[in-house]
Amino acid sequence: MAKQSPVVGRYVTIDVDGCEYKVFYLRNGSGVPLVCQHTAGCHNHQWMGLLEDPDITANYDVIAYDLARHGKSDPPHNREWWKEEYLLTAEHFMNFITAFCEALELDRPIFMGSSFGGNVALQLALHHPDKFRAVIPVEAAEHAPGFFLDLWRHPHANAAQVCGSGVWDLMAPQSPEQDRWQTWHYYTQGAEVFKGDLHFYSIDHDMRGQLGNIDTRRCPVIMMTGTYDYLTPPEATEATARQIPGGIYIEMEDIGHFPMSENYPLFAVYLKEALRIIESKS
Repeated sequence: MAKQSPVVGRYVTIDVDGCEYKVFYLRNGSGVPLVCQHTAGCHNHQWMGLLEDPDITANYDVIAYDLARHGKSDPPHNREWWKEEYLLTAEHFMNFITAFCEALELDRPIFMGSSFGGNVALQLALHHPDKFRAVIPVEAAEHAPGFFLDLWRHPHANAAQVCGSGVWDLMAPQSPEQDRWQTWHYYTQGAEVFKGDLHFYSIDHDMRGQLGNIDTRRCPVIMMTGTYDYLTPPEATEATARQIPGGIYIEMEDIGHFPMSENYPLFAVYLKEALRIIESKS
């Protein structure tokens, strides 16, 4: 008999900054909402290990969406989006996330994002602390300059191969081979939006001098980074967490920049610790 996944996929239409977006999301579990943002240029399949983890979904309503233009989520419906360059900004990113959570009528969810999703988690903690129970920035830092490059869409480069190759180098060598190739496969599919995502990651995201204004009494911040991540090294994440009053840093050994997809069982160990910390603060 075929094995049926408990994960359900649906669409919701939301309005963000005057534009209509049809957003695809995967969902499983019950309890406290846990909203998950994928990495730049990718999609919500990165979170399948988490979505199918009964230890987590027994107590958490796990929701992983595709950002607009990614995966199965469309560009805006009521706008001639093809006539302008896609450049993601912090303000639009936050507006999208809060509109999505409001559309699903989520009561102060925990927000977890990885890489550029981790960076926007920091932005949410600063600008929207009362809308989230806590944030878990994964592979994130206060500033990550230098990655908004024309290389990602150069006509002489195969962007899919460039993205896939870069992803491969950012994973820990001891992560399961099957999972590393799966993560590589995800990234060969989303090269077209990668540069626009990196506009937020390297240009518009700059929280230097602002971290002290995050109120972790209203929105706890638990940061996690893998030891094999050279894009956002552990010391960069730790230095960021230290500047946040009450910020917590967890270093994830033997894992790289894509922990939720490259080695979910190991990532789950650290995630459960982060969730325990959040529960203790509720």
